[in-house]
Amino acid sequence: MTLRRINPPGLAEPSGFSHAVTATGGTLVFLAGQTALDEKGAVVGADVVEQFDRALGNLLEALAAAGGTPAQLARLTVYATDPEDYRAHAADIGRVWRARAGRDYPAMALIGVVRLWDEPALVELEGIAVLD
Repeated sequence: MTLRRINPPGLAEPSGFSHAVTATGGTLVFLAGQTALDEKGAVVGADVVEQFDRALGNLLEALAAAGGTPAQLARLTVYATDPEDYRAHAADIGRVWRARAGRDYPAMALIGVVRLWDEPALVELEGIAVLD
């Protein structure tokens, strides 16, 4: 399996995402939306950065259980109840990403939503990975 991240020079330089990702070979893994739920089903984290950290940890745990690694994420959708707050904390969120997932970014989108299934949740992450 090969993932190739494509960032054409005619587009603005990406920060925290890739413009396009191609995948050849491998098995697709569709990762359900993950919020900052702990093992008991309670949302944890006082702010968007703490909740992103937990939600990403949950997503990566599901990916690992399927046999994957962060480098195999091809697509990530972020749902945020306050996109402006998310953007204001983008540097901290980027540090969380690099600590948990490394320096490669999948194709990503941020979508603002009124609320999430877990009402106290500020962010939810959903992904697609391609395994070898």
